[in-house]
Amino acid sequence: MFGLFNSPAGSAGNTGAAGVHAVLGTPLAAPLTEAQAEAQFGCGCFWGAEKGFWRLPGVVTTAVGYAGGQLASPTYEQVCSGRSGHAEVVRVVWDTHQVSFADLLKLFWECHDPTQGNRQGNDRGSQYRSAIFVDDPALLALAEASRQAYQAALDAAGAGAITTEIGAGRRFHFAEPYHQQYLAKPGSRPYCSAQPTGIRLGPFPGATYLLPASVWESYDWAIPHCVLRGDNAPIALV
Repeated sequence: MFGLFNSPAGSAGNTGAAGVHAVLGTPLAAPLTEAQAEAQFGCGCFWGAEKGFWRLPGVVTTAVGYAGGQLASPTYEQVCSGRSGHAEVVRVVWDTHQVSFADLLKLFWECHDPTQGNRQGNDRGSQYRSAIFVDDPALLALAEASRQAYQAALDAAGAGAITTEIGAGRRFHFAEPYHQQYLAKPGSRPYCSAQPTGIRLGPFPGATYLLPASVWESYDWAIPHCVLRGDNAPIALV
């Protein structure tokens, strides 16, 4: 499945497409194979969100960038102004034989608070909104089904309404190189705005989880910004 993203030569806003993943050692913008799929997730500040996804077994590569806005070649400064309309997102490419979209959705819903609208924690603005962008119709339907299931879980806990934007056809613009895998780089500022609700996503229609329960023990959603406390390396299957 091939998604929409700018080529490395496209604009100043996507020069982060060059090079390889600082942790996984994989290309950030290689064409997908038949056994791979991709999606974009917005969970507040993309630094911490990216680390959460690159640690999942079966993830091939991740990159941070901008999606869902109006400008053709957004820069970080333009996105942070709130006037470009883009969200900070993480592009995730995964091996469909090793990890399922349902696994990724489980991480997405549990790693942040999807009810906060145009903010996440202390970060405020439309660039920090919760979002899922995926072009495959089957995966889009699965994302919608997961939202309904997670809303039911939130309702049972007396929590609020989900504000997550779910859609297709959102072009991905790679963020600047210094943002890519930021939390794994020497001298990085340990920052993550995510405010997980502590509510888990269970089974939902169409979901086929591939990862064992032991993987989720590496994430403690009772602690805000818990991805900062975890190792940078991918979670090992035991």
